Amino acid sequence: MAAPSLPQKTFDRSIVDGPLRPAVWRLAWPTMLQNLIAGLQGIIDHAMVGHFVGYTANAAIGVSWQIVIVVIVFAVSVFTGMAVLVARFAGANEPDKVNRVVYQAFLTAAGLSVLLGAAGWIAAPALLNLVNAAPDVHAEALPFLRAMFLGFIGMMMFFMLSGAFRAAGDPHTPLRLGVAMTVLTIAFNVLLIPALGTVGAAYGTIGSSCLVSAYGIWRLMRPESVIHFARGMNLGPDFSIIRALFKFGLPTGVQGIAMNVGGVLLLRFIGSLEESAAAQAAYAVGYTELFSLITWTSVGLMGAAATVAGQNLGARNPERAIEGVRVASHIGLVVAAVVGAMFLLIPRYLLAVFGMTDMLVIDIGEALLRYLSVSGLFITVALSYTGGLQGTGDTRSPLYISILSQVVVPLGLCTIFQATTGLEAGYIWMAILGGHVTRCMLSVARFRQQKWRGIAVDIGPTKPRLVTVEAELPGAEPHIPMREAPGPAARS
Repeated sequence: MAAPSLPQKTFDRSIVDGPLRPAVWRLAWPTMLQNLIAGLQGIIDHAMVGHFVGYTANAAIGVSWQIVIVVIVFAVSVFTGMAVLVARFAGANEPDKVNRVVYQAFLTAAGLSVLLGAAGWIAAPALLNLVNAAPDVHAEALPFLRAMFLGFIGMMMFFMLSGAFRAAGDPHTPLRLGVAMTVLTIAFNVLLIPALGTVGAAYGTIGSSCLVSAYGIWRLMRPESVIHFARGMNLGPDFSIIRALFKFGLPTGVQGIAMNVGGVLLLRFIGSLEESAAAQAAYAVGYTELFSLITWTSVGLMGAAATVAGQNLGARNPERAIEGVRVASHIGLVVAAVVGAMFLLIPRYLLAVFGMTDMLVIDIGEALLRYLSVSGLFITVALSYTGGLQGTGDTRSPLYISILSQVVVPLGLCTIFQATTGLEAGYIWMAILGGHVTRCMLSVARFRQQKWRGIAVDIGPTKPRLVTVEAELPGAEPHIPMREAPGPAARS
């Protein structure tokens, strides 16, 4: 006689009921730790290539990741749509709908990773030319960038798994997957970077992400998982759910593309400086790696805020959603203040970790860290409130806010400086700070308008259904229902 199978794990109801601050912290700390560990992995990669290859390798990895992130952000936008649906259905305690949504996100991620990976490999040389990579940086970056595109599927599945479990109220599984991926990446890179140079860091990331993602997908087959791919479920694509993923997710994808294209164009301004290679290296280490100690923990808080807001709106408790987002932003401010103090007090020691010995690079990097110590306070609040907006289904407002604050403001300021006083590295760092301040102010103001109260979601047997529920949520403000776009293109 076969042993009885374990029932599917139930959702954590403390997110929608009981003391709120401990519930937010239980969601936030595993995600913050996971992202912090991931950031430390990047720091270790940069430190190793800086010592074994030189600062041109730091610049090569920095510009390559800036390009890869543009593609990743678009591809994983479907996971924002997935998280909106999963959080809402988990809050309403509807596990079958959660399982259906995650499976369709899995199919979509597999298809996108193949298409975008092939396109990225072909376009890699032109993309490096777009960011004005210096010739020696270009030579180091091209094999790294092409390798990352070939191994794209591992990262796609990792982000899908992390987002699904987190939105369902289980932040511990993504933490375990993230720690395993980081440990494996470091182990691979210790072997591969000394032997292969810069491209060894790409192979290490590919190998670790594919192994961890394979394990995570196996976990979804286990009946005791909070998300479960059961036998007998429909294994074909359900285009009604896929359309819903893109409906909520595409604004985040366009937002992410806009932000990261803004970052790529910012690299063009950096590349136009007289000391371009030194400035690109300082930017790669200071902004891409050290500032990630703030941004990656803040992205973790953004995910926690999205889960709390989405699940509580699904449970018809919008006031608790508001308070949860506020609590997440307070946690982020504490982290940003501590890291910012390090940027001010020991900048040269932090840069030295990456093998930065050139005095020009150190001076530019130290100035950048001074600006980032202030930027961190604003970006962590902005990301917490962005999570609140996205978790409730308002994925369009962050798109408009990000285009204005992360593209128009910094690039506009750089253009003005270049046309008037002449562009210097300090002016570029000032433009970055201006963008972060703008994003914070607009994100908080938009969330406090509470237009998201009227957004509700459901999936039917044939097509996604989006309705407003003002009558069921006392005090809700009038809201225009979200409509289907004419085509498939119907974070920040």
